[in-house]
Amino acid sequence: MILRLFLLLYRLAWIFLLPAVLVYLFLRGRRDRDYTRHLSERFAFYGQRASQCSIWIHAVSLGETRSATHLISALLERGERIVLTHFTPAGRRESARLFEKEIASGQLTAVWVPFDMAWCYRLFFRAFRPRIGLTLEMEIWPRMIFSARRAGVPLYVCNGQYLTKSFERDKKGLRLRLRMVQHLAGAFVKSSIHAERFRSIGLEHVFATGELRFDQPIPDEQVQAAQAVREQIASGRKVVTIASGVEGEEDLFVDVIARAQAQAEAPFFVYVPRAPERFDRVAEQLQKAGVTVAKRSSTLTQDLSLQGSAEATDVLVGDSLGEMFFYLALSDLVIVGGGFTPRGAHNVIEPLMLGKPVITGPYTWTIEYPFVEAELAGLAKSVPGTADALSKHLDGQRDAHEGDMSKFIRQHAGTTARTLAAIDKAIAG
Repeated sequence: MILRLFLLLYRLAWIFLLPAVLVYLFLRGRRDRDYTRHLSERFAFYGQRASQCSIWIHAVSLGETRSATHLISALLERGERIVLTHFTPAGRRESARLFEKEIASGQLTAVWVPFDMAWCYRLFFRAFRPRIGLTLEMEIWPRMIFSARRAGVPLYVCNGQYLTKSFERDKKGLRLRLRMVQHLAGAFVKSSIHAERFRSIGLEHVFATGELRFDQPIPDEQVQAAQAVREQIASGRKVVTIASGVEGEEDLFVDVIARAQAQAEAPFFVYVPRAPERFDRVAEQLQKAGVTVAKRSSTLTQDLSLQGSAEATDVLVGDSLGEMFFYLALSDLVIVGGGFTPRGAHNVIEPLMLGKPVITGPYTWTIEYPFVEAELAGLAKSVPGTADALSKHLDGQRDAHEGDMSKFIRQHAGTTARTLAAIDKAIAG
């Protein structure tokens, strides 16, 4: 009864708030025109783009798209036809870049995910008729779940996790999200702990498959470019990369960088803000703090070669998207952003894959797996969110043992194969 009432109110909310959603897209479209391109797809009108597929994968944004890259490639290699849905332009652009040939041949179709209204999903399932749906991480919406059930499409969370904070919150009050999760067909999750949480709420068909990001390909061209550039802009200096820094921790990072430049052997910093709209703001803050700044956009060519001189530079601001492996490969040590705000730390897997030890802040609940395992292995560390504490750990952080890092990565690889096997079981079941 509670869930039915919620779904009724949810339906009414979409009717009244849809104009606001469209205004939001148009406002975002003023900065990124891709937000307003193919707008009809958000209402599930696809025209000639629609074609029957075997598997639907929902990767809301850039991070989810990259995490699923190896899985999508494996599915394509065995002949599956895929429809890949996104909400953000960054995710869609990445899929267009990675799967250009498959999109051209029609084996993969990349479109916007429909607005979360029942009639939109009816059109979506009528257009593509997938045998199974996989939604990355915990990106679930009410009408997505119930429309899939009505269409007879088993919908699974893929690469999923039920975080402690979310799990405890969902068990209180009206338990609306917990009630919705129970109506999924099942889940492919990152660890046995997350599997037990899903099973504890009554969800069947739960498979502990691991973390897909450990199987993602490392772009060799970015790593090689980083090796060459490092010799030119930071020769003989320790390099610290601040990856995915978010608003709310910028003052902390700028303070730490300014303090570090007063040292006799000051490290070179690479600062990569998570949001593109913060690129210029971060550069301005650093300059006001007396730090010499170079931007990737003006210092490096399109193929990541140095143009001009970068002598006496203290910080390289990474004002680009899709080049995180380059920025990480430059470093000796990585500070992962987000962890110095209550919203929680961002992904630590990419630096670990490159053999880089990781520091983040006190808020690690968003990356329980694999941060706990990496911390126990001595490869990652959570520190207090103060400039004194962070500066101290930058000075004292030991180099990771290469063998330990390699062993850790090997232990957590193989998720794609396990997920493929779980998909086959789900379809057969």
